[in-house]
Amino acid sequence: MIGEMGPDAGNGGKTLVVGPGQSVDDTGEYTVVHSPMMHIMFGFRTLDPDPVRSGALVDAVRVFPHRERANPTPTRLVSPDGKPWTGIQPRDLKYWELLHAILQDEPVEERDRFPMAWLRQLGIEKGKPFAPDERVRKILERAIDVGEVFAQANAFVKRFPGSRYWPDRQWDLAIVLDNSAQRGDGYDEFFERASWFYEAVSFSEAMKSTTPGVGQAYLGSYSDADGQWLDGGQNYTLRVPADVPAKLFWSATVYTVDTRCLIDNEQGRGDRGSRAPDLVFNDDGSVDLYYGPSAPSGKESNWVQTIPGQHWFSYFRLYGPLEPYFDRSWKLGDITMVR
Repeated sequence: MIGEMGPDAGNGGKTLVVGPGQSVDDTGEYTVVHSPMMHIMFGFRTLDPDPVRSGALVDAVRVFPHRERANPTPTRLVSPDGKPWTGIQPRDLKYWELLHAILQDEPVEERDRFPMAWLRQLGIEKGKPFAPDERVRKILERAIDVGEVFAQANAFVKRFPGSRYWPDRQWDLAIVLDNSAQRGDGYDEFFERASWFYEAVSFSEAMKSTTPGVGQAYLGSYSDADGQWLDGGQNYTLRVPADVPAKLFWSATVYTVDTRCLIDNEQGRGDRGSRAPDLVFNDDGSVDLYYGPSAPSGKESNWVQTIPGQHWFSYFRLYGPLEPYFDRSWKLGDITMVR
């Protein structure tokens, strides 16, 4: 983990990622991270409110092979802006083809040996080609549909102990994993990791901070105050009470259920938060947010556009969550349909 909850405490540092079976004798000034996999990724957010300083932090990040440390090649930053891309898995046989290809290059962790046995029955095995016959092909194509329904129920109707953050609210802990190892007391967090990684693509323990003032907290709402799915064709409000217990800032973001990506609306934005310069506060310090196909008159600054025919969900993030969040003395309102 890098950043304020990492070994450099947010002051900057160097990390050396060591792959499976590799070792290093002289770590020098590097913090060593042993990866169990060949393919890795890392993500970071720059939280400085000054865009110039934030941009400078991005430009200062360097990624290079260890052998080039004396004279590293420039790091190439690529933006997806203006390019078509998708963040969802294929919903046909291509999904299984990609899974087979990835498994060819990766070692098998102990916790994954049983899933590997299940895949073996479907013709997905290390060192062997993927060539399903017609019977297996039909099974795999059907499994795409059925499996995603299972995944949606596991993610959007969470039944994990303690996942509902306030008993009388519809907000859940979006991340139900206990730790990066995804291991509980006497069991592996199979369904917990399936829940989070259907919704998202990465996890750091900083995203589920238990230390006031650092890291983040993620709350997810998948239904309205009456327990009904959030419908892109309806209008809703969300009351954010005053004194949000976030040291840095808070943000309420809209995602499309189908893609689990930021809503792709004509408005061109998917969130409202305390850093929005045009956000309008009520006299008591609270904020009313609005969701729907069209903005309520005079409320455009606090509105996020939703899309008829698409269901959506929201994450409420607190950056640097404070004690009133952890002791639950501060309570977020529900997303409520306007009738």
